[in-house]
Amino acid sequence: MRTPPLASGPEGPRALRPLLDTVLEALRDGAQERGGPLPAGGPETVAARVRDALGDVLPDEGDPEALRHLVRSLAEGSADPADPLCAAHLHCPPLAVAAAADLAASVLNPSLDSWDQAPAASELERLVTRVLANEVYIDVPRGAGNCATSHNGAAANNAPDALVTTGGTESNQLALLLARETLGAGTRLVCGANAHHSLPRSAWLLGLPDPVTVPAPAGTLDPAALDAALTDLPGPHLVAATVGTTDAGLIDPLPEIAAVCRTHGARLHIDAAYGGGLLFSTRHRDKLTGLSAAATVTLDLHKLGWQPVAAGLLAVQDARDLAALRQRADYLNADDDTEAGLPDLLGRSLRTTRRPDALKIAVTLKTLGRTGLGRLIDQVCDRATEFAALVQSHPAFELHAPPTISTVLFRPVHATDDDIAAVRRKLLTDGRAVLGRARLDGRLWLKATLLNPHTRPDDLAALLKVVEGTPRR
Repeated sequence: MRTPPLASGPEGPRALRPLLDTVLEALRDGAQERGGPLPAGGPETVAARVRDALGDVLPDEGDPEALRHLVRSLAEGSADPADPLCAAHLHCPPLAVAAAADLAASVLNPSLDSWDQAPAASELERLVTRVLANEVYIDVPRGAGNCATSHNGAAANNAPDALVTTGGTESNQLALLLARETLGAGTRLVCGANAHHSLPRSAWLLGLPDPVTVPAPAGTLDPAALDAALTDLPGPHLVAATVGTTDAGLIDPLPEIAAVCRTHGARLHIDAAYGGGLLFSTRHRDKLTGLSAAATVTLDLHKLGWQPVAAGLLAVQDARDLAALRQRADYLNADDDTEAGLPDLLGRSLRTTRRPDALKIAVTLKTLGRTGLGRLIDQVCDRATEFAALVQSHPAFELHAPPTISTVLFRPVHATDDDIAAVRRKLLTDGRAVLGRARLDGRLWLKATLLNPHTRPDDLAALLKVVEGTPRR
């Protein structure tokens, strides 16, 4: 077998073109075989198909058709977020232009741990992250500071910045790390019962004191309960609020929470992994009033941003907080290289090797613009409102509440929680629809998270019909 071609270099485009044709054909064929939003048969059936397609993982002799066979198998066995009946999770269908940009990133393969591995990509990331940080902190005067000052007493008066991450979990972990390094090792996380599981898990990982969970009786953090908790709890405190809860897409009362944090000198972090995309919508941006009061904000554009995984960010109000991440490795950022003007990238992440995920984000922002991206956000929010109205008008279903973003909770009337769970699993096993589940107000609900801007009203009716026609046992 001759030496296989490279993806980059002078011969890269010629080598890639037939392979891309193979991939696109295999994606098409696999989707046709699947025939719906999810492969039918359940976990064992899907696993058996994958085993058959893969065969010997490391054969003595290679198979030139491996790309076709394995891509087709993966497509056949995948959940398709572009199918209107695939609406369980914060799992968006990526835009074609973003996926194409991601291909370019894979071909060029820059690594953002040193400038000499990513000359253009590092500058692109710097520009994109500063713009997105300023989008979060657009109404913060320079020198305004955070709810809490740093441990050395210096006022926070530097410009905002942002780091590229793998998603909300890494962003939340970084936020807790920066809080610990700013306020001290005794910093205690205070969050609502509605907070994402990555927050208390990060506190455990970082060796912080046991988190304090504040009641969220209506699905959002209660400011009065937060005030009581901070009054009785010795500091320093990191309060975490949520913009777009995983269960119902609810938004905590940010201005009131920020006021409580100011009163108690607590640092505020806002997990806006889901709802942060509302920044781009003129119709919905006001739902994020109070966002800029946070010292750190989690964003995740592979949710409400239509990016391929991964496309997370952590925005910081004061870039000097990022000094805690500084690290020296002579082969990557030697002192004399840095003094000579080579950018120091190692302090931009806890990771060393990093993909240029900012490329697909930049291409999307530049291609769609604020108006185009805002239109997509408005469309999915409108579809959620329409679906909620459809549920509410249907005598066989109960609506939990009107949607705040694009998540709708509903359930068949007179159904038990066991019925709800059984209906969902039956739909998954049959491959007919992908719906999530959420427990609120002591009951189990079916969850539709609408992130596909191409979903039509008749798709929503079809989703409700397939649930109605599924036996409860």
